[in-house]
Amino acid sequence: MYRSHNCGELNASHINTEVTLAGWVQKSRDKGFMNWVDLRDRYGITQLIFDESRTEKTVFELAKTLGREFVIQVKGTVIEREAKNKNIPTGEIEILVSELNILNSALTPPFTIEDETDGGEDIRMKYRYLDIRRNPVKNSLLFRHKVAMEVRKYLSDLDFCEVETPYLIKSTPEGARDFVVPSRMNEGQFYALPQSPQTFKQLLMVGGMDKYFQIVKCFRDEDLRADRQPEFTQIDCEMAFVEQEDILNIFEGLTRHLLKELKGVEVDKFPRMTYEHAMKTYGNDKPDIRFGMEFGELNEFAQHKEFPVFNAAELVVGIAVPGAGNYTRKEIDALIEWVKRPQVGASGMVYVKCNEDGTYKSSVDKFYDQDDLANWAKTTGAKAGDMIFVLSGPANKTRAQLSALRMELATRLGLRNPEVFAPLWVVDFPLLEFDEESGRYHAMHHPFTSPKPEDIALLETKPGEVRANAYDMVLNGNEIGGGSIRIHDKATQQLMFKYLGFSEEEAKAQFGFLMDAFQFGAPPHGGLAFGLDRLVAILGGQETIRDFIAFPKNNSGRDVMIDAPSAIDTTQLEELHIKINL
Repeated sequence: MYRSHNCGELNASHINTEVTLAGWVQKSRDKGFMNWVDLRDRYGITQLIFDESRTEKTVFELAKTLGREFVIQVKGTVIEREAKNKNIPTGEIEILVSELNILNSALTPPFTIEDETDGGEDIRMKYRYLDIRRNPVKNSLLFRHKVAMEVRKYLSDLDFCEVETPYLIKSTPEGARDFVVPSRMNEGQFYALPQSPQTFKQLLMVGGMDKYFQIVKCFRDEDLRADRQPEFTQIDCEMAFVEQEDILNIFEGLTRHLLKELKGVEVDKFPRMTYEHAMKTYGNDKPDIRFGMEFGELNEFAQHKEFPVFNAAELVVGIAVPGAGNYTRKEIDALIEWVKRPQVGASGMVYVKCNEDGTYKSSVDKFYDQDDLANWAKTTGAKAGDMIFVLSGPANKTRAQLSALRMELATRLGLRNPEVFAPLWVVDFPLLEFDEESGRYHAMHHPFTSPKPEDIALLETKPGEVRANAYDMVLNGNEIGGGSIRIHDKATQQLMFKYLGFSEEEAKAQFGFLMDAFQFGAPPHGGLAFGLDRLVAILGGQETIRDFIAFPKNNSGRDVMIDAPSAIDTTQLEELHIKINL
């Protein structure tokens, strides 16, 4: 055996025990007559001591050659440590080494393997196998494992069955570009990597599996951000003979279970919020409700005065920022410049200081009197000592701009505590959204989402007002899961394809296999998929997902460690009957 114990388990109860350890050299401290080495493995650090008066000379001299990240094996005796370290579990002991074996030498790493490293993100991604040795990344991966195990335990206890579905599938329109895979055996034809197992989980319900789940890789060829990867992992679930409330209760329970088991946090029943309310009150469909700053629509009190900017706007809307009434003009100007950045896109911003004496001071004082500004304060919920920030313009665009400002201010004010968890359900999404570029409606979720039964008649006359039997779970301002009740009968599915602009031939070519299955007794069914990467990151107190993925890709979709994607051999291209035209 290379080791009798790991580097995190020895303590005072092991004193005088003969042990064998193996791991990496974290650091060494050579005092001439004494040499200390910190030995590290996945489980912790144990201090080794090489003493000129007690260690065999060849072993003592060999210890002086050790460099950072050398892989070594040692044998020795556990002894009491003189200068104890209460910050680590092994801090009361050290190993008086009698035998040393260098298993592998190592180049000096390009960054320090410490919790606080000197390596930038690019270099750490290139040498990701070294970055994983650092506690923050290692512990993030271990935490991800715990989340996945708790998910499997919870769902298995409720009679869910984990079923694997194929990775090489048929390309179907699901909202993003597919990654495609050429087929050598079927010349000129391609598989697609699944954006989700959507059609397969519906087929499993037709097959009578009743409760399915899978922790599964999904693929979308779309522009990337810090919290988005071309390949990501879903907790994918589907149930038969259920209505929306059944699904919400099951997965509310799963989230509550994860918060309790992994964070020690108890959460009561999750609030429900309609999509329309979320957009009007917070400016987006995944509101962070850990703090207030709800929108107040001011058209009634801001228009038809003498201020042309507001008079010409579709929407005038503001938020009250708690305690910001003492902002200096320099701070206000900096925020105005912040909302004017291209990423936000506002043309300007109006402010109102709510003074402690009950009066108001505004950048538009010449157009509005104290009664007007008092109505603004009442509508936004502003109190003495607060600041009101107001934006105006096209309704949807302005809400999005104010939402971005709300989140930025909350971050600056420390209102987004990662140890506070505020989940909610957003329900009643629109079934369809109009795409100006193509000039037609597209499914807001996917083509299999069921409309609300009472809204089906509106498909003919007001398709944009039809609500979907769909729902998203939101946690701390992030969508961590979403799903819907599915269409389970051929007639309704054909109707949906019609309003999405599919011809009968196109629908059959794309989804004929599913439509055929519906003719053999498809049960009512619905489901939900959690984004595991984002869920783990939020539970782990982080906003981005990369450190919770073993080998992530950068913002260009590249794996800089293995240099992928890359060109392939001409012979392979010929076998696949593919020509590159750049």
